[in-house]
Amino acid sequence: MSTFIPKLFTTLKGYNKEQFFSDVTAGIIVAIIALPLSIALGISSGVTPERGLFTAIIAGFIISLLGGSRVLIGGPTGAFMVIVYGIVMQYGLDGLILATMMAGVFLILMGVLKLGNLIKFMPYPITTGFTSGIAVVIFSSQIKDFFGLTIETVPTEFVEKWRVYFENFNTLHMESALIGIIALLIIIFWPKVNKKIPGSLIALIVTTLIVTLGHLDVPTIGSKFGVLSSSFPAPHFPEISIERLQLLLKPAFTIAMLGAIESLLACVVSDGMIGGKHRSNMELVAQGIANIASGLFGGIPATGAIARTAANIKNGGRTPVAGMVHAVVLLLIVLIFMPLAQMIPLASLAAILIIVAYNMSEWREFLGLLSAPKSDVIVLLVTFFLTVAVDLVVAIQFGIILAAFLFVKRMSDVAEVNHLMYEAGEENDLTAEELTEQTKNITIYEINGPFFFGIADKFINTLDEVQYDTQYLIIRMRNVPAMDATAYHGIKRLEKLCKTYKIELLFSGVNEQPYKMMQQDGFIERIGESSFFDSVHEAKAYAEKKLAASKKSA
Repeated sequence: MSTFIPKLFTTLKGYNKEQFFSDVTAGIIVAIIALPLSIALGISSGVTPERGLFTAIIAGFIISLLGGSRVLIGGPTGAFMVIVYGIVMQYGLDGLILATMMAGVFLILMGVLKLGNLIKFMPYPITTGFTSGIAVVIFSSQIKDFFGLTIETVPTEFVEKWRVYFENFNTLHMESALIGIIALLIIIFWPKVNKKIPGSLIALIVTTLIVTLGHLDVPTIGSKFGVLSSSFPAPHFPEISIERLQLLLKPAFTIAMLGAIESLLACVVSDGMIGGKHRSNMELVAQGIANIASGLFGGIPATGAIARTAANIKNGGRTPVAGMVHAVVLLLIVLIFMPLAQMIPLASLAAILIIVAYNMSEWREFLGLLSAPKSDVIVLLVTFFLTVAVDLVVAIQFGIILAAFLFVKRMSDVAEVNHLMYEAGEENDLTAEELTEQTKNITIYEINGPFFFGIADKFINTLDEVQYDTQYLIIRMRNVPAMDATAYHGIKRLEKLCKTYKIELLFSGVNEQPYKMMQQDGFIERIGESSFFDSVHEAKAYAEKKLAASKKSA
């Protein structure tokens, strides 16, 4: 039952004053990091900057309060930016809010059904491919604001977007580009000065002062969105109908899947950093509740943020209290300083997201995977290019299907069905002499590896070589850990074939799962338990004894 107990309740046992101060310090620092990121992600997602902050506050607090990780920090992330922008463009803000709340319901169901552990089976080339693809898309979306290009509407399609950029690059605004470059340089080099205070915050302060005091004609949050409100929003239910629910089913499921993958990957990374162990299903339930609450207050989708979680750990955060403090500090900043945010240059926010895209790109891991087996490289590149050129949903779907097919092929290539081969040095095995003594009366075949649909056809084709004047066919299965329905169907076909040609079918070394499958279907009862042996020599000795007896009686 501990599966569904929030980590907060566990970590408060033995909680002391020293840890509290460490958590508070970490929470404040993470809030400072989250402030510019939440604003930038809100704007780039096609909504107002306040909504990015509301998400970090509401979802961030709930994820820490109810989540299954000690240190995970929740909020808006770059991975969602592309999806959210597309939903806003197609279905409007109300559609986004409803899709976010629906995604929350999906996440809760995934947690309740204990699907959290399945996320770890997502192939690494797929996660690297779509993460790198999202990074390229995020970078592409910031070109307009970074260079201050005069473009009415930026297309969502990648190729079309860059075509419009090149056609309008003559509208480059030098002052915006200069501010963007200054912000970029500060973010890159500030950690050499101070690692505690995030460079993104320093970049915002410095560039905002330059633009304000220098009276530069640079687009700002205020010039785009007007006066920002410092009041907290009231709960709002979006319009719900069967038609809208059906329409938003796919976007909502995409948000849920991406949220689950990113949050649980962040949990795994953080576990490695602190030597802990998260509760994946409780985390999914918390993520679901957080997204429902975020949508209720007009926020955008939220999930676990790896970079903010790492900052939390490095600054001493070891319990969910740090994440809750981070949300409270952000709330205070919104209530007190929100109107000042309207002076922030859009080029500075673009610079922050360009750095986010760089950090997300995982280009070293991407290049490293190019030397992996061909099947992994294919999955990586297909997922990457589909993420960039089409969308994330199609990329993940194709990536998973392709990875599954290539895995089946790889397993079927590894698995073998052949005449029993002598293994030198193995105790209690048939000797080379005994193997060569196999006659047309006794034939021995061995299956090596998982016996599943990918090898079932190979099994049937190999057994076509059996001479039908043989009297005993022994199938050695000691190296078969598992068998599926398709492979079992092949076994039953073989049994019928043997019955037709009056061949006695024998099995040796059948493991627990295949044996149980045969037993439940009545196969063992049908051919008799006497046809099953612990070792292949027992089966061969049995066959030889019966052959000798039949010769004697003849």
